Amino acid sequence: MTKYVLKRVLLMFFTFMVIMTIEFVLVRLLPRELPTDKTQAAAIASRWEALGYNEPIMTQFGIYLKNIVTKWDFGTSWYIAFRKPAWDVLIDRLLPTVLVNLYSLVFSIPIGILLGIYAAIRKNKWQDSFISTMVMLFVSIPSYVYAFLVQYFLYFKLGWLPLQVYSLADAGGSWFSGKMFYSMIAPVLALSFGEIAGLCRFTRAELTETLTSDYMLLARTKGLSRAQATTRHALRNAMVPILPMLISSFIGILGGSMIIEQIFSIPGVGQLYLKSIQLFDYDVFMMDGVFYTFIGLLAGIVVDISYGFIDPRIRMGER
Repeated sequence: MTKYVLKRVLLMFFTFMVIMTIEFVLVRLLPRELPTDKTQAAAIASRWEALGYNEPIMTQFGIYLKNIVTKWDFGTSWYIAFRKPAWDVLIDRLLPTVLVNLYSLVFSIPIGILLGIYAAIRKNKWQDSFISTMVMLFVSIPSYVYAFLVQYFLYFKLGWLPLQVYSLADAGGSWFSGKMFYSMIAPVLALSFGEIAGLCRFTRAELTETLTSDYMLLARTKGLSRAQATTRHALRNAMVPILPMLISSFIGILGGSMIIEQIFSIPGVGQLYLKSIQLFDYDVFMMDGVFYTFIGLLAGIVVDISYGFIDPRIRMGER
Protein backbone atom coordinates (compact mmCIF):
# COMPACT_ATOMS: atom_id res chain seq x y z
CA MET A 1 0.00 0.00 0.00
CA THR A 2 2.86 2.38 0.84
CA LYS A 3 4.49 1.79 -2.52
CA TYR A 4 1.20 2.49 -4.29
CA VAL A 5 0.67 5.72 -2.33
CA LEU A 6 4.16 6.98 -3.13
CA LYS A 7 3.69 6.13 -6.79
CA ARG A 8 0.39 8.03 -6.92
CA VAL A 9 1.84 11.05 -5.11
CA LEU A 10 4.78 11.25 -7.52
CA LEU A 11 2.44 10.89 -10.50
CA MET A 12 0.20 13.62 -9.07
CA PHE A 13 3.21 15.93 -8.61
CA PHE A 14 4.37 15.30 -12.20
CA THR A 15 0.87 15.96 -13.59
CA PHE A 16 0.58 19.09 -11.46
CA MET A 17 3.88 20.47 -12.79
CA VAL A 18 2.96 19.77 -16.41
CA ILE A 19 -0.41 21.53 -16.07
CA MET A 20 1.16 24.39 -14.12
CA THR A 21 3.83 24.88 -16.81
CA ILE A 22 1.31 24.95 -19.64
CA GLU A 23 -0.94 27.35 -17.75
CA PHE A 24 1.95 29.67 -16.88
CA VAL A 25 3.14 29.86 -20.49
CA LEU A 26 -0.36 30.56 -21.82
CA VAL A 27 -1.04 33.20 -19.16
CA ARG A 28 2.25 35.01 -19.69
CA LEU A 29 1.67 35.09 -23.47
CA LEU A 30 -1.49 37.13 -22.92
CA PRO A 31 -1.12 40.90 -23.39
CA ARG A 32 -0.69 42.91 -20.19
CA GLU A 33 -2.55 46.19 -19.83
CA LEU A 34 -1.38 49.04 -17.63
CA PRO A 35 -3.94 51.29 -15.88
CA THR A 36 -4.67 54.74 -17.29
CA ASP A 37 -3.27 56.46 -14.18
CA LYS A 38 0.34 57.32 -15.11
CA THR A 39 1.74 57.15 -11.57
CA GLN A 40 0.18 53.76 -10.91
CA ALA A 41 1.17 52.53 -14.37
CA ALA A 42 4.81 53.52 -13.78
CA ALA A 43 4.85 51.75 -10.41
CA ILE A 44 3.40 48.58 -11.91
CA ALA A 45 5.79 48.67 -14.89
CA SER A 46 8.83 48.98 -12.61
CA ARG A 47 7.53 46.18 -10.40
CA TRP A 48 7.01 43.94 -13.44
CA GLU A 49 10.59 44.66 -14.51
CA ALA A 50 11.90 43.72 -11.05
CA LEU A 51 9.90 40.48 -11.08
CA GLY A 52 11.34 39.52 -14.47
CA TYR A 53 8.10 39.86 -16.45
CA ASN A 54 10.09 41.09 -19.46
CA GLU A 55 12.46 38.11 -19.51
CA PRO A 56 11.96 35.06 -21.80
CA ILE A 57 9.03 32.82 -20.84
CA MET A 58 11.04 29.95 -19.35
CA THR A 59 13.21 32.39 -17.40
CA GLN A 60 10.04 33.89 -15.99
CA PHE A 61 8.84 30.41 -15.06
CA GLY A 62 12.11 29.69 -13.26
CA ILE A 63 11.76 32.94 -11.29
CA TYR A 64 8.13 32.08 -10.53
CA LEU A 65 9.03 28.62 -9.16
CA LYS A 66 11.94 30.05 -7.17
CA ASN A 67 9.67 32.63 -5.53
CA ILE A 68 7.13 29.92 -4.64
CA VAL A 69 9.73 27.61 -3.09
CA THR A 70 11.76 30.26 -1.25
CA LYS A 71 9.15 32.90 -0.40
CA TRP A 72 5.76 31.21 -0.95
CA ASP A 73 5.12 34.04 -3.41
CA PHE A 74 2.60 33.26 -6.16
CA GLY A 75 2.68 36.72 -7.64
CA THR A 76 0.90 39.98 -6.96
CA SER A 77 -2.58 41.29 -7.60
CA TRP A 78 -2.50 44.53 -9.59
CA TYR A 79 -6.18 45.24 -10.15
CA ILE A 80 -8.41 43.29 -7.73
CA ALA A 81 -6.35 44.27 -4.65
CA PHE A 82 -3.48 46.53 -5.66
CA ARG A 83 -0.04 45.06 -4.77
CA LYS A 84 -1.54 42.45 -2.46
CA PRO A 85 -0.03 38.94 -2.74
CA ALA A 86 -2.13 36.66 -4.94
CA TRP A 87 -2.06 33.97 -2.23
CA ASP A 88 -3.61 36.37 0.31
CA VAL A 89 -6.28 37.41 -2.18
CA LEU A 90 -7.22 33.74 -2.63
CA ILE A 91 -7.23 32.95 1.10
CA ASP A 92 -9.49 35.94 1.78
CA ARG A 93 -12.07 34.46 -0.62
CA LEU A 94 -11.85 30.88 0.61
CA LEU A 95 -14.14 30.99 3.66
CA PRO A 96 -17.42 31.98 1.92
CA THR A 97 -16.80 29.34 -0.78
CA VAL A 98 -16.20 26.62 1.82
CA LEU A 99 -19.24 27.60 3.89
CA VAL A 100 -21.73 27.63 1.02
CA ASN A 101 -20.52 24.32 -0.38
CA LEU A 102 -20.25 22.72 3.07
CA TYR A 103 -23.84 23.69 3.92
CA SER A 104 -24.90 22.25 0.58
CA LEU A 105 -23.18 18.91 1.23
CA VAL A 106 -24.50 18.63 4.78
CA PHE A 107 -28.01 19.17 3.41
CA SER A 108 -27.77 16.98 0.30
CA ILE A 109 -25.78 13.93 1.44
CA PRO A 110 -28.32 12.43 3.90
CA ILE A 111 -31.27 13.19 1.61
CA GLY A 112 -29.57 11.76 -1.48
CA ILE A 113 -28.41 8.58 0.26
CA LEU A 114 -31.77 7.96 1.96
CA LEU A 115 -33.68 8.44 -1.30
CA GLY A 116 -31.26 6.08 -3.06
CA ILE A 117 -31.72 3.42 -0.35
CA TYR A 118 -35.50 3.75 -0.49
CA ALA A 119 -35.54 3.51 -4.30
CA ALA A 120 -33.33 0.38 -4.22
CA ILE A 121 -35.51 -1.31 -1.62
CA ARG A 122 -38.66 -0.47 -3.62
CA LYS A 123 -37.10 -1.53 -6.92
CA ASN A 124 -39.53 -1.77 -9.86
CA LYS A 125 -42.34 -0.30 -7.73
CA TRP A 126 -44.00 3.04 -8.48
CA GLN A 127 -41.89 4.74 -5.81
CA ASP A 128 -38.71 3.62 -7.55
CA SER A 129 -40.01 4.74 -10.94
CA PHE A 130 -41.01 8.14 -9.57
CA ILE A 131 -37.69 8.74 -7.80
CA SER A 132 -35.69 7.55 -10.84
CA THR A 133 -37.64 9.87 -13.14
CA MET A 134 -37.09 12.86 -10.85
CA VAL A 135 -33.41 11.99 -10.51
CA MET A 136 -32.93 11.96 -14.29
CA LEU A 137 -34.70 15.30 -14.49
CA PHE A 138 -32.62 16.95 -11.76
CA VAL A 139 -29.33 15.50 -13.02
CA SER A 140 -29.98 16.87 -16.50
CA ILE A 141 -30.65 20.45 -15.40
CA PRO A 142 -27.58 22.71 -14.84
CA SER A 143 -27.11 24.35 -11.45
CA TYR A 144 -27.53 27.88 -12.81
CA VAL A 145 -31.10 27.00 -13.87
CA TYR A 146 -31.83 26.01 -10.28
CA ALA A 147 -30.31 29.31 -9.19
CA PHE A 148 -32.70 31.33 -11.35
CA LEU A 149 -35.69 29.21 -10.26
CA VAL A 150 -34.81 29.67 -6.59
CA GLN A 151 -34.45 33.41 -7.08
CA TYR A 152 -37.71 33.62 -9.01
CA PHE A 153 -39.91 31.62 -6.64
CA LEU A 154 -38.32 32.19 -3.22
CA TYR A 155 -37.38 35.84 -3.75
CA PHE A 156 -39.58 37.39 -6.43
CA LYS A 157 -42.81 35.42 -5.89
CA LEU A 158 -42.76 34.50 -2.20
CA GLY A 159 -40.22 36.93 -0.76
CA TRP A 160 -38.85 34.31 1.66
CA LEU A 161 -35.15 34.64 0.82
CA PRO A 162 -32.88 37.50 -0.27
CA LEU A 163 -31.84 37.77 -3.89
CA GLN A 164 -28.12 37.57 -3.12
CA VAL A 165 -25.82 36.67 -0.26
CA TYR A 166 -25.40 39.53 2.19
CA SER A 167 -22.14 41.39 2.49
CA LEU A 168 -20.22 41.27 5.77
CA ALA A 169 -21.39 44.78 6.59
CA ASP A 170 -25.06 43.78 6.19
CA ALA A 171 -24.60 40.55 8.18
CA GLY A 172 -22.91 42.02 11.23
CA GLY A 173 -19.32 41.41 10.12
CA SER A 174 -19.33 37.61 10.52
CA TRP A 175 -19.69 34.78 8.03
CA PHE A 176 -21.08 32.57 10.80
CA SER A 177 -23.94 34.84 11.86
CA GLY A 178 -27.55 33.70 11.59
CA LYS A 179 -28.31 36.49 9.15
CA MET A 180 -25.48 35.41 6.85
CA PHE A 181 -26.64 31.78 7.02
CA TYR A 182 -30.15 32.90 6.10
CA SER A 183 -28.85 34.70 3.02
CA MET A 184 -26.89 31.57 2.00
CA ILE A 185 -29.96 29.32 1.91
CA ALA A 186 -30.74 30.22 -1.73
CA PRO A 187 -27.31 29.27 -3.20
CA VAL A 188 -27.22 26.20 -0.94
CA LEU A 189 -30.52 25.03 -2.42
CA ALA A 190 -29.32 25.75 -5.96
CA LEU A 191 -26.22 23.61 -5.37
CA SER A 192 -28.07 20.83 -3.54
CA PHE A 193 -30.58 19.69 -6.17
CA GLY A 194 -27.97 18.24 -8.51
CA GLU A 195 -25.94 16.79 -5.64
CA ILE A 196 -28.99 15.03 -4.18
CA ALA A 197 -29.91 13.57 -7.57
CA GLY A 198 -26.39 12.32 -8.24
CA LEU A 199 -26.05 10.69 -4.82
CA CYS A 200 -29.49 9.13 -5.09
CA ARG A 201 -28.73 7.60 -8.49
CA PHE A 202 -25.34 6.28 -7.41
CA THR A 203 -26.63 4.85 -4.12
CA ARG A 204 -29.57 3.16 -5.80
CA ALA A 205 -27.34 1.56 -8.44
CA GLU A 206 -24.82 0.24 -5.90
CA LEU A 207 -27.43 -1.02 -3.43
CA THR A 208 -29.55 -2.64 -6.14
CA GLU A 209 -26.54 -4.63 -7.33
CA THR A 210 -25.66 -5.59 -3.76
CA LEU A 211 -29.20 -6.75 -2.93
CA THR A 212 -29.09 -9.22 -5.82
CA SER A 213 -25.73 -10.73 -4.83
CA ASP A 214 -25.33 -14.37 -3.87
CA TYR A 215 -24.27 -13.63 -0.30
CA MET A 216 -27.55 -11.83 0.28
CA LEU A 217 -29.41 -14.99 -0.70
CA LEU A 218 -27.17 -16.95 1.70
CA ALA A 219 -27.92 -14.46 4.49
CA ARG A 220 -31.65 -14.90 3.94
CA THR A 221 -31.38 -18.69 3.97
CA LYS A 222 -29.58 -18.50 7.33
CA GLY A 223 -32.68 -16.94 8.83
CA LEU A 224 -32.06 -13.19 8.56
CA SER A 225 -35.02 -11.06 7.64
CA ARG A 226 -34.82 -8.80 4.60
CA ALA A 227 -34.33 -5.74 6.81
CA GLN A 228 -31.57 -7.44 8.82
CA ALA A 229 -29.75 -8.68 5.71
CA THR A 230 -30.02 -5.26 4.10
CA THR A 231 -28.75 -3.42 7.17
CA ARG A 232 -25.96 -5.80 8.17
CA HIS A 233 -24.62 -6.80 4.77
CA ALA A 234 -26.01 -4.89 1.78
CA LEU A 235 -25.59 -1.35 3.12
CA ARG A 236 -22.07 -1.97 4.40
CA ASN A 237 -20.90 -3.29 1.03
CA ALA A 238 -22.77 -0.66 -0.97
CA MET A 239 -21.07 2.11 1.03
CA VAL A 240 -17.60 1.04 -0.13
CA PRO A 241 -17.77 2.95 -3.45
CA ILE A 242 -20.05 5.67 -2.02
CA LEU A 243 -17.78 6.83 0.83
CA PRO A 244 -14.84 7.75 -1.46
CA MET A 245 -17.30 9.73 -3.56
CA LEU A 246 -18.32 11.67 -0.43
CA ILE A 247 -14.66 12.26 0.46
CA SER A 248 -14.09 13.69 -3.00
CA SER A 249 -17.12 15.96 -2.57
CA PHE A 250 -15.79 17.33 0.71
CA ILE A 251 -12.39 18.07 -0.84
CA GLY A 252 -14.12 19.64 -3.84
CA ILE A 253 -15.87 22.24 -1.66
CA LEU A 254 -12.65 24.28 -1.74
CA GLY A 255 -13.08 24.77 -5.48
CA GLY A 256 -16.54 26.27 -5.21
CA SER A 257 -18.86 27.01 -8.10
CA MET A 258 -18.00 29.88 -10.44
CA ILE A 259 -21.49 30.28 -11.88
CA ILE A 260 -23.41 30.03 -8.59
CA GLU A 261 -21.02 32.43 -6.86
CA GLN A 262 -21.43 34.90 -9.70
CA ILE A 263 -25.25 34.68 -9.69
CA PHE A 264 -25.58 35.12 -5.93
CA SER A 265 -22.66 37.58 -5.57
CA ILE A 266 -20.72 35.30 -3.22
CA PRO A 267 -17.22 36.77 -2.78
CA GLY A 268 -15.58 33.36 -3.07
CA VAL A 269 -12.92 31.57 -5.05
CA GLY A 270 -15.18 30.93 -8.05
CA GLN A 271 -16.13 34.58 -8.43
CA LEU A 272 -12.49 35.57 -7.97
CA TYR A 273 -11.56 33.34 -10.92
CA LEU A 274 -14.01 35.11 -13.22
CA LYS A 275 -13.08 38.54 -11.89
CA SER A 276 -9.37 37.94 -12.46
CA ILE A 277 -10.12 37.12 -16.12
CA GLN A 278 -12.30 40.19 -16.60
CA LEU A 279 -9.75 42.56 -15.01
CA PHE A 280 -6.68 40.92 -16.63
CA ASP A 281 -5.22 40.24 -13.17
CA TYR A 282 -3.07 37.41 -14.47
CA ASP A 283 -1.17 36.55 -11.29
CA VAL A 284 -4.44 36.03 -9.41
CA PHE A 285 -5.77 34.08 -12.39
CA MET A 286 -2.65 31.89 -12.30
CA MET A 287 -2.98 31.41 -8.54
CA ASP A 288 -6.60 30.35 -8.95
CA GLY A 289 -5.72 27.95 -11.76
CA VAL A 290 -2.94 26.35 -9.71
CA PHE A 291 -5.34 26.04 -6.77
CA TYR A 292 -8.09 24.41 -8.86
CA THR A 293 -5.57 21.99 -10.41
CA PHE A 294 -4.23 20.97 -7.01
CA ILE A 295 -7.71 20.45 -5.55
CA GLY A 296 -8.77 18.31 -8.51
CA LEU A 297 -5.66 16.12 -8.38
CA LEU A 298 -5.80 15.85 -4.59
CA ALA A 299 -9.43 14.72 -4.68
CA GLY A 300 -8.58 12.01 -7.21
CA ILE A 301 -5.64 10.60 -5.26
CA VAL A 302 -7.46 10.70 -1.90
CA VAL A 303 -10.40 8.80 -3.41
CA ASP A 304 -8.11 6.11 -4.87
CA ILE A 305 -6.19 5.69 -1.62
CA SER A 306 -9.33 5.69 0.52
CA TYR A 307 -10.61 2.56 -1.25
CA GLY A 308 -7.80 0.57 0.33
CA PHE A 309 -8.58 1.82 3.83
CA ILE A 310 -12.34 1.43 3.54
CA ASP A 311 -12.26 -2.09 2.12
CA PRO A 312 -9.37 -4.29 3.40
CA ARG A 313 -9.99 -6.72 0.51
CA ILE A 314 -8.52 -4.15 -1.88
CA ARG A 315 -5.27 -4.00 0.11
CA MET A 316 -5.11 -7.78 0.17
CA GLY A 317 -5.73 -7.93 -3.58
CA GLU A 318 -2.80 -5.66 -4.44
CA ARG A 319 -0.42 -8.11 -2.80
